[in-house]
Amino acid sequence: MPEAAMRGGRLTRGVVRVGDTVRRPPSPFAASLLALLEQRGFTAAPRHLGHDDSGRDTLTYLPGWVPAKLRPWTDTQVAAAGALARALHDATRGSLLAGPHQVVCHHDLGPNNTVFQDDLPVAFIDFDLAAPGSPLEDVGYMAWLWCVSSKPEARSVQAQAAQVRVLADAYGLTPSERAVLVDAMLERQSRNVRFWAELPAGGIDTTAEQIADRIAWSRREHDHTTKHRADFAAALS
Repeated sequence: MPEAAMRGGRLTRGVVRVGDTVRRPPSPFAASLLALLEQRGFTAAPRHLGHDDSGRDTLTYLPGWVPAKLRPWTDTQVAAAGALARALHDATRGSLLAGPHQVVCHHDLGPNNTVFQDDLPVAFIDFDLAAPGSPLEDVGYMAWLWCVSSKPEARSVQAQAAQVRVLADAYGLTPSERAVLVDAMLERQSRNVRFWAELPAGGIDTTAEQIADRIAWSRREHDHTTKHRADFAAALS
């Protein structure tokens, strides 16, 4: 069957669709994680079907649409994403893959790695960065990319803070986790700066100028979150 290159995938080259499957470079940990999720009844992720004749991972193709850019989301969409993240984490608790850690994190749960159907998040894709960790690593990242923006045309800080609370409620964060969620957001913004700063140009399908833009954007977002920290913390209390 013909192969069709799939949009996105800045970090992994060679991701293609073949019929109702997706073929991508092999990732043993991601394959093991997808098998675990299937075993534990988590249906909001692709299924790992094995390897093709070229040794590529073969996954089920999930119908729907994936956002190309960040944008404002409704409370209903944010809540649905938060509930999916909680179900994902719960499916990994106590597993060999999580080891001594609380869960296995996706580590890139932005809208760009979320499949939508009927305008609602229904599944997560692209598990290449998955690794054991703390739930707040993913929830902090989600609070940033789903709810917060430093753009001049973005919604008010109060509206952004209220939506961070929607996410925390939908995920079911404990009071102690809510108390440090803003710190988790700031850490993920700082980590994004480090990630792009340490990534050599040409290593992926991203130019040096694009890398510089992402570093500058992450720093603006960190400054925005720091400036309005009290608003975000008050909404979570």
